[in-house]
Amino acid sequence: MTSTPREFTASGMAVRTAAILFVFVIAFTALLSAAYLWTRPAIEASALAEKMKLLNDVLPAADYDNRLLEDTLQLPPTPELGLKEASTLYRARQGGRPAALVFEAVAADGYAGNIRLLVAIRADGTVAGVRVTQHKETPGLGDYIEPKKDKNKTQPWIGQFVGRSLANTAEKAWRVRKDGGEIEYRAGATVTPRAVTKAVHNAVRWADSRRDQLFAEGTGQ
Repeated sequence: MTSTPREFTASGMAVRTAAILFVFVIAFTALLSAAYLWTRPAIEASALAEKMKLLNDVLPAADYDNRLLEDTLQLPPTPELGLKEASTLYRARQGGRPAALVFEAVAADGYAGNIRLLVAIRADGTVAGVRVTQHKETPGLGDYIEPKKDKNKTQPWIGQFVGRSLANTAEKAWRVRKDGGEIEYRAGATVTPRAVTKAVHNAVRWADSRRDQLFAEGTGQ
């Protein structure tokens, strides 16, 4: 059976259409790649600035003079900190001497699940700062653990931990007042502050027992 001129024409049109689509896909992909390469430096710079802002929220920039993002350790999953995945620890130094450790911790027993924290512990064992980086606590009730959602802007709840250490705060004081400790809480929302307080206490104990080792390890180990 021989093909008719109409069949040859339809076949040619199909091939031409496929070729045009192929060229279009190649061109579109090239444009996307060019756009990504063009905007990548700005995106990376923005991410870097955001990370530094968060780090400086828990540890003032004046308290260290090294390149914080380059003086790091990769931690394996760390149950003591509530971390089931690897994480990065940052080491702050002042004049070459240990100044503080900045690392993540997780309060796994929040009212609505995990509460992720960023904690800074000075070389003398005192808390430099704590920030909640992720949570799902009840809006308007338990979310005051986050400074920007805390109605008390002059003395945010999370600031209670600053200056505390194992040396100046008794074991039983690392609890909310309802449980006999020294940490204030808001009525109607005890579970959330209790979880954060426990996680911060665990972080302080973890850092205190490993401080010298963590500062001595080679970068990236």
